[in-house]
Parts: sequence; C-alpha cells; structure tokens
Amino acid sequence: LQPEMSAYQVTEAVVNYIHTKTPDFICLNFANTDMVGHTGVFTAAMKAAETVDSCLSRIVPLALEKGYACIIIADHGNSDYMINDDGTPNTAHTKNPVPCILVSPYLKGGERLLEGRLADIAPTLLALMGVPPDKEMTGRNLVSRSVF
Repeated sequence: LQPEMSAYQVTEAVVNYIHTKTPDFICLNFANTDMVGHTGVFTAAMKAAETVDSCLSRIVPLALEKGYACIIIADHGNSDYMINDDGTPNTAHTKNPVPCILVSPYLKGGERLLEGRLADIAPTLLALMGVPPDKEMTGRNLVSRSVF
C-alpha cells in the first residue's frame, strides 16, 4: 500500500500553478482516503488522511494569500467505517455525514455554512464566484449571506 499515492506531486503542481497563473477556479481531488479506506487497513487510512492534511496545509494558506476561497469536501464516507462486524473490510461507501469546510478571506471568523447535501456544492461555488445558479439546479448556496 502507498497511502500517499501521488498527493505530494499533485500538491507541487497546484502550488506551482497558483504561483504562476491566475486561475478563476481549481477543482482538486485527493482520492487518498477514499481509495485506502476500501482496504480496511486502519494505519494506512490514517497515513492517507495525514498526507492529505499535509498537502492542504500547503495549498490553503497560499490560496488565501492570493485571495481565493477553498471548499474542502467529501462526497461520501469511507475511512470512517472500515471494518465490518465480522472482521472483513468494509468496501462500500458509508452514508455518514461528511465535512464541508469553507475557508475564505471574505468570511469573518466563526461563520458557519448551512447544513446541506452534495447538490448544494455547485450553487455554493457559483455564489462564491458571483455567478447565479442555473434554474435546473436543485441545490442551494450554503453560505448564509453574500460574501461579496
């Protein structure tokens, strides 16, 4: 098992991109905790989570320094419930609530996102970018007020 996967290389590429370009939007997926969570190996899942945490500790401060907001999300649980009652690895995604963290230079400390669902992420991203959501979208903006 290699819980780090390519997270450090991806981080270097993103950090370099933020330093050299002015992107309007970056979508980044660290699959570490999802992929390693399927193995049922707890120590590997911990290492995967530590790796992602380390990578985010480089990306998020730089993004904030450059005026970007960051939303850190998961689309499902996996590393939260790794071993079934019979001792076999749980290879299915869980339905437990997952975190949604917004870090932005435009928000005051202590502000919280509204409770939501996966369908709310796109309208929230669009709101942060000042773009109205499409009428077909069923989700809502999770930021309780306008941030611009």
